[in-house]
Amino acid sequence: MVILNGPLDAAPQAVAFDCYRTLVSNDHDEWRVMFGRIIKEQSLPFTKEDLWDRWRKYELQFRAERTVLDDPAKNPPFMSYEQAWSGCFARVFEDAGVEGDAAAAGRRCVEHLARRPLFPDTVPALQALIGKVKVGVFSNADDRSLRPLLKSTGIRFDAIASSESARVYKPAPAAFNHILEMLGASPERTWYVGDHLYDDVEGGNRAGMTTVWINRTGAKVGPDDATPSIEITDLRELPQIIASIGK
Repeated sequence: MVILNGPLDAAPQAVAFDCYRTLVSNDHDEWRVMFGRIIKEQSLPFTKEDLWDRWRKYELQFRAERTVLDDPAKNPPFMSYEQAWSGCFARVFEDAGVEGDAAAAGRRCVEHLARRPLFPDTVPALQALIGKVKVGVFSNADDRSLRPLLKSTGIRFDAIASSESARVYKPAPAAFNHILEMLGASPERTWYVGDHLYDDVEGGNRAGMTTVWINRTGAKVGPDDATPSIEITDLRELPQIIASIGK
């Protein structure tokens, strides 16, 4: 299903993608399995659900505070996911009075993200775009997660950037400007594709790009959400939309 929220006057010269939940799966059940492994490795006195809930509270706080969208000068010092996630584990262990290796747990989470399953529409959609437009990825991720994962697709991307390499997190416009510069593309002729209405659509809109929301779950755009230029339910719809422009 394709929803257009405005006219498409020209085909893009470049298409940039988010990674997690856009190109690859990254659901909470997969994370809980990972937390069960951390518990076993470190002999921690938690269930995987309990550790996830305790850790997630601090992780969501990090996400909420890492980017001050309307005043970037107030952004806190940049932390990679490994640094931030290790800090979240440290706070959980301190709260519970538990001796645990927070750094090792944070490192395991980063390694875990390098092995996420591709959605079935990912490779066909990317293959259909290669050679017709420049194709890039900007993901809120550490390089140790993102680069091995994208290598496994077999796709030769024109540009790959992470929040760690750019030292900025989406939805900050600087993140989108970074991938635009790497692609050598203008925002007016670049589409950004992602699953998150705040990180991907709000940020992409502010950067002046055409935003494409991949809505795999049938979610609705709320009254306070950013409006995407295009809504799709399958990445394979992208090359079809591009091919139809001007016809």
